[in-house]
Amino acid sequence: MPDLKMPDINNVLVAGYLTSDPVFRKTANGTPVINFYIASNRKYRDNSGIWRENMCYVGVVAWHRLAEACNEILKRGSSVLIDGELQSRNWHNDDGTTRNVVELRARRIQFLDRKSSKDVEEMANLMNGEGAEQEATTASVQPTAAAASPSQEAPEMQKIEPTDFDFGYQDLNL
Repeated sequence: MPDLKMPDINNVLVAGYLTSDPVFRKTANGTPVINFYIASNRKYRDNSGIWRENMCYVGVVAWHRLAEACNEILKRGSSVLIDGELQSRNWHNDDGTTRNVVELRARRIQFLDRKSSKDVEEMANLMNGEGAEQEATTASVQPTAAAASPSQEAPEMQKIEPTDFDFGYQDLNL
């Protein structure tokens, strides 16, 4: 029994809407980083049977190509599905106080807003750009009916094949 070890698992999957425009910047060595907050809600019935809503605000940070992709696409009100891990960091303010924050470090982000086929194509070009390093962190573009070929009668019923930008949540209804 003393040899039993708890596995190291730190995985979070959360969907929500951006509460404000993301803040994009580059570190001193030029690494792109973006920070934003999302609001994720949970609806439930209380003991008296009345529907209630609980809102949870989550800070998100994304790095490298994922940060650049978010900077191109996300704005206040955008809906996203984020796969990542919790991380904590602390710093000292100018007044000497220590601040601590726990945030979600994004590994993958799927953009859930409907985009035109031009937006999807631009995102694919950004993610597969010439000379770009291949990283484990990837952005996901939500394939939409607008991206389907115009010759089909009912594009919203078309089966969407998985792409490099998709991690299987295209049929998710929020």
